[in-house]
Amino acid sequence: MSETHSKSAFVYGQVIRDLQAGRYMPGQRVDPATLALEFQASTTPVRFALYRLVGEGLLEDHARSGLLVPLPNEVALRGLFDWMQRLLVMACDLVSEHRSPAPTMVAEPISIEDDVVNRTWQLFEAIARSIEHPSLRQAVRRANDQLAPVRRATQGLFDDAAEEYLELAQPWRRRDMANMKLALARYHERRMQLVPRIVARLTATADQHR
Repeated sequence: MSETHSKSAFVYGQVIRDLQAGRYMPGQRVDPATLALEFQASTTPVRFALYRLVGEGLLEDHARSGLLVPLPNEVALRGLFDWMQRLLVMACDLVSEHRSPAPTMVAEPISIEDDVVNRTWQLFEAIARSIEHPSLRQAVRRANDQLAPVRRATQGLFDDAAEEYLELAQPWRRRDMANMKLALARYHERRMQLVPRIVARLTATADQHR
């Protein structure tokens, strides 16, 4: 692998981790020159990495405004929640069909002080790893990454986040796919109902970073 491609792969992975961690929020600009300085690289591998993320829907190219983390409107966010639920349900069906072994999960119980946003990402990533269908695995991972900045920016909307996470994690650890699908339905329906508030929170957060 050339040095350019190696550096580009590193930047790509780091920006994904930064999106998950909340360094970049929806609507926020991701500047190639700033990243090039941070990672001591030329702008070429950095731009390769960022435009790869554009292709995966994790960034958007707004021409004069630059590269931005997507700031979904209500229609787009409902569609993304619906898509994520459908993908996870299909994944659960495949897990049941193939009786995949349980992956290593973070030990329970957890408290509200834990990073529930990251725990949720890890749970959905574990589901992706458990399925043998490459295209579905990739789709789950992509939707999970697309929703990570949304979860991070809106985590304060859910006072019972730890309990909600456990309602998802416990049936998954038991491989109880019937109850897992019910828990996924409750999780996503709750967010569907709160889409206007979530979008308002995302917009307010984006305004703070402009």
